[in-house]
Amino acid sequence: MKSLLAALLVSVALPAAAGAADFPAERVLAMASGDWDKDGTIDLALIATAEENSGEDSGLYIYLNKPNEARLSLALSLPNTVWGSPPIMAGQEPELGALANGSLTLVTKNESIGRDRWRQTLTIAYRNFDFIVAGYTFSSYDTLDPDAGSECDLNVLTGKGKALGQPISGKAQFVLLKDWKDDIARSICGLDN
Repeated sequence: MKSLLAALLVSVALPAAAGAADFPAERVLAMASGDWDKDGTIDLALIATAEENSGEDSGLYIYLNKPNEARLSLALSLPNTVWGSPPIMAGQEPELGALANGSLTLVTKNESIGRDRWRQTLTIAYRNFDFIVAGYTFSSYDTLDPDAGSECDLNVLTGKGKALGQPISGKAQFVLLKDWKDDIARSICGLDN
């Protein structure tokens, strides 16, 4: 499936979005397909590394299928927004996933370097013709201190969730993905240490 999506990406998406997200297929780190806009056609999301030695983080690119035009069209381009710059180390690779409800997940993590290990997941949904952050999940642990660590699962749209097993509540928010800052959820979760 991944090779089919890569072929589709190289042959359809990149020429359709020339200039906006023009990069070679070997820079693609992760892909997911699903019906993000719920129009009955399969769409594509991918993470691509920045150019090596640029000092920039990877980027997220989301394409919507335009069935009347028989092509994918770039709907959202967020270069330098996904944690991790090349070379990406094992245990730090970003991930994308498709959910059954048409949303997608973006996972960033450090599960291999240093004593502070963490994993963060954004749940991204398509609403009102744009992509929003609907959920935020974070967990961390210290490899040398078993009592240190944190966890939070927050529904950004309602402002309700759990942190360290306890209910939390904050302001309900409708935040566009392009405007998202992790501090929005981290403050509700009490992760602003």
